[in-house]
Amino acid sequence: MAEELVDPREVAWHPRHAQQIVGHHQPKNRFEEAFKSGRPHHAWLMTGPSGIGKATLAYQLAGHVLASGNPSQTRRWIASRSHPEFCILERGFNDAKPRKLRAETSVDEARDFIGFFNRTSASGGWRVGLVDCADDLTMEAANALLKLVEEPPVKALILLVCHTPGKLLRTLRSRCMRLPLETLSSQDTLAVVQALPLDPKPDPANLGMAAGLSGGRPGHALQLLDNAGAKAFAGFLTLKRRDAAAQVAIGQKFSTRATAVQDFEIFMALLLDWLAKQATAAATLSRAAALAELHSKLTRDGTIADGYNLDRRAAVIQALAQVEDALKAA
Repeated sequence: MAEELVDPREVAWHPRHAQQIVGHHQPKNRFEEAFKSGRPHHAWLMTGPSGIGKATLAYQLAGHVLASGNPSQTRRWIASRSHPEFCILERGFNDAKPRKLRAETSVDEARDFIGFFNRTSASGGWRVGLVDCADDLTMEAANALLKLVEEPPVKALILLVCHTPGKLLRTLRSRCMRLPLETLSSQDTLAVVQALPLDPKPDPANLGMAAGLSGGRPGHALQLLDNAGAKAFAGFLTLKRRDAAAQVAIGQKFSTRATAVQDFEIFMALLLDWLAKQATAAATLSRAAALAELHSKLTRDGTIADGYNLDRRAAVIQALAQVEDALKAA
C-alpha cells in the first residue's frame, strides 16, 4: 500500500483560507497605496513575531494584486493552490519513511520557485510569489532567491514572510522593502481565533486563556488551546503563594510521559517569556541582572531536559523553585 502523505498545513484554518484581516491595517494600507501608484517595489519583507498573521496578510495582498475584476474567484484559486499566476515557496517533504516536512527549504525548491517567474505569464499581468517563510531557507536557497530579487522579471512581485530578519541573508534583506507587523491586541487575538473553523469549538474559558497567554499571536493561541502546559502556567499565574507545595502540585501535571514533551516545552516557553518581562520591568539593575541570569540558566536546563529526555516533572519543580528564590533574593 502506498504511503499516505499527511501535510499538517492542509487544515481549514490555514492562512490561505482567511476571508478577512483582523488588525494590521497600517501595513495593509501601505502596500495597497504603493501598488496603486503603479510602480510598487518588487520584493516585500513582512516581519514580526511568528503567529501574528503575516502569512494571512501576505495571501490577502496576493489576492489584491491578482484579483483583476474577480476577487472571489481569485481567493478560491489561491486557497486551492491552483492560481496560475501565484506560486508558494515553502518546505517540502523528505524522502525518509515515514515522510515528514523537512526542517529547511532546499535550493531545489527555491530553483523551482525561480522557474515560475522565468515562464511567460498566461494573462500578461502580475505574477506573485510567496516565501513562507524566509527563516526556513538554506544558505544555498537564500543565495538562489537573491538572484531573482536582484534581477526580477517585469510585473513580478515577491512577498517574503520572516520571523527573525536578523538571521536572513543581509544582501537579500537589503534588497527588500520592509513591511513590519506588530502583535495584535488581546481583543483582536480572541476575535481571530473565535472566527476560525475549529471542530469542535473550544471552550470559551479555554479560548480566553489561550488568547491571553499568546502575547497577541493568534497562531500561538492555537498551540495553547487544550494544552496541559498552558493550563499549568495559567494556574501558576493565579497562585497567591508559590511555596514548595504549590511547585510540586504544578510539577505533577508533567508526570505522564505520553504528553509531557510538548506540554513541558510550552510551559517552559511561557515561563521564560514571563521571566523576561519581570527582568525588563525590574526596579533595579541588580534585580534585572539576577532575573536575566536565571532566564539564561533555565533556557539551558530546559534544553538539557528535552535533549536527554529527563524527568520533566522534576525539571518544572526545580525551575519554579529557582524562580521563587531569585525573586526573593533580588
